Amino acid sequence: MLSFEGESPLGGPPPARIVFIRLSESLRDRIRFRAAGFHDEHHGHEDHDDEYHDHGGGEYHDEAPYGEAPVFVFDSSIPIPVELPAGEEGIDLERLSLEMILSGMLRVLGQGAEGPEQGPAFDYYRGLVLALRPGIQVELTEAAVLKARNGDYALALEILDSLKGLCPGSSSVLLNRAMVLEERAEALERAGQETAAEGEYLAAEAAYGEALALENPVPDILYNAGRFFLKRRDYSRALVCLRAYASLEDSLEGFELDREKREDALVLVRDIEDHGLEDEDFREAWEHIRRGREREGMERIRPFLERRPGVWNGWFLLGWALRRLERWGDARSSLEKALELGGDTSDTRNELAICLMELGDYPGARRHLETALRGDGENIKIISNLGVLALRAGKKEEAAGFFRTVLELEPEDPLARQYFKTNEGR
Repeated sequence: MLSFEGESPLGGPPPARIVFIRLSESLRDRIRFRAAGFHDEHHGHEDHDDEYHDHGGGEYHDEAPYGEAPVFVFDSSIPIPVELPAGEEGIDLERLSLEMILSGMLRVLGQGAEGPEQGPAFDYYRGLVLALRPGIQVELTEAAVLKARNGDYALALEILDSLKGLCPGSSSVLLNRAMVLEERAEALERAGQETAAEGEYLAAEAAYGEALALENPVPDILYNAGRFFLKRRDYSRALVCLRAYASLEDSLEGFELDREKREDALVLVRDIEDHGLEDEDFREAWEHIRRGREREGMERIRPFLERRPGVWNGWFLLGWALRRLERWGDARSSLEKALELGGDTSDTRNELAICLMELGDYPGARRHLETALRGDGENIKIISNLGVLALRAGKKEEAAGFFRTVLELEPEDPLARQYFKTNEGR
């Protein structure tokens, strides 16, 4: 065995805690023996069907069933990456495990460069991983789904990055990765961490773009990407995706379309078209306001409202910009107009409540926040605003209860932590 600690046959330094070794014939035989034992233990999984994993907001996807191990020919000229166990600085060959080898190859695949320029070593590692554990895509997908459900998004994405390296161009891997990034962004947004959330939304947008760039994206990529762009108020891109999904035939290359999703897509397409939300002025107004350019956003949304005064989304954008400029009375009027025209969302009521709070209408602010909370029970921004409102009204015990709830949902929330730091011992 030769150790290549500190260098890599892939170009550049190896990932952390990875060393490269050349396998002797006896070690190769040992790997074959252990892999064969694994296949015997898991023989009952060979008929494992493709499956979908519901995670509340959508479905995670598997596309690779278990099967027989493909024939694999070892190449002694290509060093093998091995991940060192925690606390160890070198490899004891007697303790070299199949898991250490698999983990090393997956970590290299996950952190390596993308595309065919990766070279033969990457292809070799992919082949070896799949030969040693043919059902690994299903196993790792299930592990990533479980981690995402438990809120461990970092580890879920690490697993999916390894899968992305292992199965380049896999529709299910790219879709799952985009969905986990979207879910993490939503979690950060609920926690009031808007800057961090925006970064994750941009990462999710790029991930959906990568999935859509596949030669033949599976139908659920179109649907989920359409819903994502809708959430981001990028209505022109949402319209393209949702139109494409709604126009697909009932059965497409083995994929049976979900009739409820198709009906939903048709409804959303009609709504976007009827309200003119793909309008360039609307899109640019949203972009300006989202990036903190409120005055530029107002300049773009006003022409839209002149053409379409009955569209609540335009009044919401105007109210949002005015609220951020602290023009409380004007913002209140715009947001109330949005509510009147059908924009009864938690965001609208939360924005309106902030204006009412600043205008001294505490009962009105509370009414809107409580209504918003009934539809979005774990929205930290709403709960935190209820705490601020209670504090302004002199209800300190009630405020403490709201901020305590905030910390239960997000232990690092800065406003809630500051409240208890300021009020310790009182």
